[in-house]
Amino acid sequence: MSPEKVTELFERFKKINPNPRSELQFQSPYELLVAVMLSAQATDISVNKATEKLYPVANTPEAIVRLGADGLMPYVKTINLYPTKSRNIVKMSEILLEKHHGEVPADRASLEALPGVGRKTANVVLNAAFGQNTMAVDTHIFRVANRTNLAPGKTVLEVESRLVAVIPERFMHDAHHWLLLHGRYVCKARSFRCDECPIRDLCEYPDKTPAANLPPA
Repeated sequence: MSPEKVTELFERFKKINPNPRSELQFQSPYELLVAVMLSAQATDISVNKATEKLYPVANTPEAIVRLGADGLMPYVKTINLYPTKSRNIVKMSEILLEKHHGEVPADRASLEALPGVGRKTANVVLNAAFGQNTMAVDTHIFRVANRTNLAPGKTVLEVESRLVAVIPERFMHDAHHWLLLHGRYVCKARSFRCDECPIRDLCEYPDKTPAANLPPA
């Protein structure tokens, strides 16, 4: 995709949604970190339902450590892989208390050193909690980047690197949210909605579904 198309694509996203936000509910960097750890292979809706009950009881490293994995599991048992996630969240909280004075670190190396925290989770936290221009590539963004030809790549890291390279800096902070929401609600894996797509004319996918009220090409 040409630089001119890339700029126009994000101009449209910005016009439609000037201030995109994560659909995960959180009030602190720690709450966000826990929510993102829970969200792996789970929907934001399911995570929000769980944390809505959990956070009034325990929303700090100290409180989570007091709960322990066994105490945490009942709150998150509706989420996929909850036993492993519960253990990782408790271990993560212990390390925050031991090494970071109970605060979520704002650097990638420290975040990725925490149990259950990979590159994508670190990127989300750095972006949404600390305002850094990172690009967290999930399945939605990976699909959109490849399908539209915005930043094609065979691996998540390759797509991330290409997105960072092609997206103008003024759009970088919000680009993750725009691409994720576009993939979640419009450019879906199967029933993609090209007829409602605001970037249909910019997208270079060869097999678009027909535009509304128009015969197939």
